[in-house]
Amino acid sequence: MKGGYSIKVVIITGMSGAGRSKAADWFEDQGYYCVDNMPPALIGNFLEMAAAGSNSIEKVAFVADLRSRSFFDTLAKSIDELRKRQGIELTVLFMEASTSEIVRRYNEVRRNHPLSGAEASEAVIDEEKEKLKDIKERADFVLDTTKLKPAELNAELDRLLFGGSGSSNFSINISSFGFKYGIPSEADIMLDVRFIPNPFWVPSLKKLSGNNKKVADFVFKHEIAESFVEDSHELIKKMIPGYINEGKYHLNIAFGCTGGHHRSVAIANAMAEKFEADGLRVHVTHRDLALQKSQ
Repeated sequence: MKGGYSIKVVIITGMSGAGRSKAADWFEDQGYYCVDNMPPALIGNFLEMAAAGSNSIEKVAFVADLRSRSFFDTLAKSIDELRKRQGIELTVLFMEASTSEIVRRYNEVRRNHPLSGAEASEAVIDEEKEKLKDIKERADFVLDTTKLKPAELNAELDRLLFGGSGSSNFSINISSFGFKYGIPSEADIMLDVRFIPNPFWVPSLKKLSGNNKKVADFVFKHEIAESFVEDSHELIKKMIPGYINEGKYHLNIAFGCTGGHHRSVAIANAMAEKFEADGLRVHVTHRDLALQKSQ
């Protein structure tokens, strides 16, 4: 690795049918660059390329499983080599479940087990467990998913990897939009701010946007706008722990006015400041701002 460069690396491995793909989705939500079905022998080469790139990757998660040929022969060796390399903070997550539960899961989705190429039987799964012993011994965390629902799996990953600090990994995507251009389908929560007096009807503000201080001052000189932001922030803040408990790590909140130019922009910016002050990751987009001349 190049001097001074460090990278967090997670290898997600373990039993087929134990939930590795769901774990990878969770790591992706935490900002990890995820690579599925990576041959273990190529992990080191990938990390070298990542370090050499102009936009260095800081966190990466690899899903290594039986689809990779020579899996059993090379994964243990790759783990041992990575632990010796400077600049790599390696975590190995081994996922497993009871034999009966894995059989049930495979039967439910009607897929063949990768070790046999046929249906998942107790004999095949027990054979896989035996083959994986050396890799399991090298794991930093062993996670039994037998009785875990998706939300519980996410919570357990959060506890193991981050000590249960789920709220620090939760991100809020705040957007503004204009109703006349259509409702955003991706919104989890959509709030209509057309009840606030419209700066559009003030000649000196008409061609400005909600990003302009004059427009924002006009919007918030009305007490109804200030109280709306305060009340909405408090309500949504109380909802966030429930979303995290249900395994959700992104919340999309959209504020709409007539054209998505004045009120919704100012309100979205104000709400973003509130959640940033709470220590949450916040992303702001103004969907329809470019559709009108603004400054």
